[in-house]
Amino acid sequence: MDSHEAQGNAPGDEYRNPHASSSQWRHQESRAFAKYEAERAQPHQPSRHHHHPSIAREADAREGNVNDLADFLNKSRISPEEVGARAPSDPKFKPVVLGATEAREVLNGEKSMADALAPESVPNDKEIAVGPLINYRRMEGTQWVGSVLVVTRGGGREQTFRPSLFLRQASTVGMGNGHANGHANGNGAANGYRSNEPKVSESQGICLYSDWRNTFWRFDLHLEMEPYETKWEYWLSDYLVFASKTKPKVNSFFVPAITESMRIMFHSCNGFSVGTDEEDWSGPCLWNDVMRRHQEAPFHVMIGGGDQIYNDGIRVSGPLHTWTGISNPKKRRHYPFPESLRAECDDYYLNNYIRWFGTEPFAAANGQIPQLNIWDDHDIIDGFGSYVDDFMRCDVFRGIGGIAHKYYMLFQHHLPPPASTYTSDTMPKTEKEAGQGIDPNQMIAAYVHPAMTESNYIVGPSPGPYVSEHSHNLFTKLGARISFLGIDARTERTRHQVNYPETYEAIFSRLRQELSHAIQTEKPYKHLILLLGIPIAYPRLTWLENIFASPLMGPVKLLNRRVGFGGSFFNSFDGSVDLLDDLDDHYTARTHKRERNGLILKLQQIAAEFSVRVTILGGDVHLAALGRFYSNPKLNIPLEEDYRYIVNVISSAIVNKPPPAAVANLLARRNRIHHLDHDTDETLLKIFDKDPGDSTKTAKHNHVTMPSRNFAVITENSPNNGGHHQNGNSFHASSPPPHSTPGATFPGHKDGRYALGKGEVNAGTKHKAADPTEHGTGSDGSLDVCIRIEIDQHNPEGRTEGYGLTIPPLSYKGPRPPTIAPPPGSAGSSGSRGSGGTGSSVPEVPEIPAGVR
Repeated sequence: MDSHEAQGNAPGDEYRNPHASSSQWRHQESRAFAKYEAERAQPHQPSRHHHHPSIAREADAREGNVNDLADFLNKSRISPEEVGARAPSDPKFKPVVLGATEAREVLNGEKSMADALAPESVPNDKEIAVGPLINYRRMEGTQWVGSVLVVTRGGGREQTFRPSLFLRQASTVGMGNGHANGHANGNGAANGYRSNEPKVSESQGICLYSDWRNTFWRFDLHLEMEPYETKWEYWLSDYLVFASKTKPKVNSFFVPAITESMRIMFHSCNGFSVGTDEEDWSGPCLWNDVMRRHQEAPFHVMIGGGDQIYNDGIRVSGPLHTWTGISNPKKRRHYPFPESLRAECDDYYLNNYIRWFGTEPFAAANGQIPQLNIWDDHDIIDGFGSYVDDFMRCDVFRGIGGIAHKYYMLFQHHLPPPASTYTSDTMPKTEKEAGQGIDPNQMIAAYVHPAMTESNYIVGPSPGPYVSEHSHNLFTKLGARISFLGIDARTERTRHQVNYPETYEAIFSRLRQELSHAIQTEKPYKHLILLLGIPIAYPRLTWLENIFASPLMGPVKLLNRRVGFGGSFFNSFDGSVDLLDDLDDHYTARTHKRERNGLILKLQQIAAEFSVRVTILGGDVHLAALGRFYSNPKLNIPLEEDYRYIVNVISSAIVNKPPPAAVANLLARRNRIHHLDHDTDETLLKIFDKDPGDSTKTAKHNHVTMPSRNFAVITENSPNNGGHHQNGNSFHASSPPPHSTPGATFPGHKDGRYALGKGEVNAGTKHKAADPTEHGTGSDGSLDVCIRIEIDQHNPEGRTEGYGLTIPPLSYKGPRPPTIAPPPGSAGSSGSRGSGGTGSSVPEVPEIPAGVR
């Protein structure tokens, strides 16, 4: 058949040039074709063929569907199995998944790649999504070192600008007011001075991480400490704009005098559990009280004891909703965590951080009180690390653990994250247990700053078992005489261990080095504050563990899996009793008992060797309490000389709702005097002499646990204060409580639930540490501790009442305690290095070197 002959009578054939080639690959048509088209272009001249006007298309003309070429070029990107199985409206190519919900929409054909990559409204890359967030990092000689984080909209592999932060000293506080730290006026105006021309320093932004959604900018702060407490102001480049119109453009923070220690605010559980009626609890209203206290006596540091954010909603209203709804735990364990699900989970964690850290009044504190944070399970998801080992190693838990760690590093530590987080479809099977490598899909259009190394971190030697990253433990100075140690008790956690033995060795080696150096430079520390996410001196609930873990629960669990019997009594993850992961989290759980005891004995050795008073901060349990380790009263050791005396300040939660009063009362009933060993006892102090305000929150017999939201304030009674109240016993003094032993050492109670020393007499609302006008005004080097308890949950102002005691410094000159060997089969057993086995890891206590005293 002639190639120029018309082929049938299909629609439109009447307008077709009969001389057109039937081959689509022909580059040039025939002369007859050109002549025919020329005649059609001139309708006034009759054509020998058809008489329909037509104009030949110019070479550079465009008409019809411009996507034809793109569709043709993309044909080679269709996988063979897709041929014939694609709907006409589906995209004819495999898109590169960049992340977010849009990735799923592209794969489902709901959006084109161009539409998915382009947000509905192009973000202003100079708009601040959240921040500023200020962190305290360390002291270097006479310099205070911190950082500020700001998150802006938009970004990518390259940044088109580099913002700056500007810093100046606004005033010097407390000159001539009789207080070494001058906390009578929080704004520093009345008692200070303002220089005529304050020097302004500039800090250029460091891009920690950037993708098309957001860019994380870190600004380093280095400033010289002065002989007096100082107020500093900072602001950002003018072209950066806040999303919130109420956000102040200038923020301020306070730095103690170089001869003074920091005033400390401690909190934990800063968020609501899933299903909580937030309005009924007036939102995060206790932060209003924090800011009021900050105005009265500025905090120099804000210590977060874990759960600074609650990410549990990811399994209810987030991308893990489908996975959580799978009723069969085995199917749930084998559920994959592909790139598309990783991207959606990444979006959830990012947006939840931006939302919560930008929520007032918490956001105001973020920009004005420098933070020090250690994470806990809710920063990831409820119970992370404390479920059974084979379930913890499932793809979904490993995936969200990596994403939570990414944003924990960025938002809470101002550090660049790892280049990639875990996905099930990019890890070779032979490497699944070796940690996360580089995933090129996650690096498309993203920038990650190289890893940073800073002296305030003690990095764990080995990556965690479920989060394939190294733990970040903290050591830093909190001013002149207080040292701080924060142990990351989540990254390496399993059901049978909290930290690896080698991590404990690294921590305590660094601690001894720092304490020895301080003595050598004649600037010894008087106090060591240890941050643990979980209380360590707390009532035992072993009997409840035994019930929940009993084989008798097996039939009930089976009914729960088959017909839903028991409902929310069982968790949605591994099918165990819902409270069991919380009990297994505790240091007092039977699975952690050996490790816990080894840690306390190590701390006792540190206290005796360096004559430093150890105080532990703990949260997690959603109520307030005051636990103590102390020498057996039969030893007749004065509290001021007792290196075994370690107070555990339990402050939780600042936002989340407390447990029912019945739970707190039950714990109070279980408050026994326990024996760590022959020489060390432990119990809770009866500090709650009344319920806050006119409320009724506890039973009459309960004076040790308080089920009400709270936070803690800790201040040194500086030796530079001059003569004033000593150890709290000259304020509201009263006769000793019952069961006391008369003698030179006062009060020396046989029952440790009552006052053991001068600083504990009248502990509660009548103690000087509970009075803001007297708190921290002593001069004996002790610590005033005040736990501020919420009075009424329905009051949006967040009013609180204080309960106080004083912790004396340690003056120990006796022999060092003997070296404690690890229990048989503990260190290096199957329970170490994250195996999740049944062995219990107990840190070995090394020989104490003959250090400088």
